[in-house]
Amino acid sequence: MPWWGDLLVGSVILFAAFGCLIPVLPGALLAWAAVLGWALVERSATGWLVLLVVTALIAVGQVAKYLWPSRRLSGSGVPGTSVLIGGVLGIIGFFVVPFVGLPLGFVLGVFGAELARSRQAAAAWASTVEALKATGLSILIELASVLLAGSVWFAGVLASS
Repeated sequence: MPWWGDLLVGSVILFAAFGCLIPVLPGALLAWAAVLGWALVERSATGWLVLLVVTALIAVGQVAKYLWPSRRLSGSGVPGTSVLIGGVLGIIGFFVVPFVGLPLGFVLGVFGAELARSRQAAAAWASTVEALKATGLSILIELASVLLAGSVWFAGVLASS
């Protein structure tokens, strides 16, 4: 692949990493697609091996980003319905107040659902904080998988040069 092709793939992977921090963008899928495109152009054993390792990293990251925070939330007593309500209000908030509305809607949604459930503001806020921690953990897990995938791709580029 020409140097500008590698630069393009690297740029897409970097964009994908930022996509992990902005939950609206499909960061991991974008990084995987960039490496897939690179492997299809590269057509070498190194390219296919890199794609295989990146696929495994992204897959493990996608499973872990849902299971680990979900288990953490269950352990803290935050019901899934509160997180679902927060997610729906976050999506609505994103369209009402772009970018700021997503986290604001999520926080207000979880807090409101928990306040209705427990009738205590302190308990509702504690549950909201736990939901935010779980969301942050999910984002970090996806970001880590994309950064690891990018590192494997970069090693593959160096090995195939």
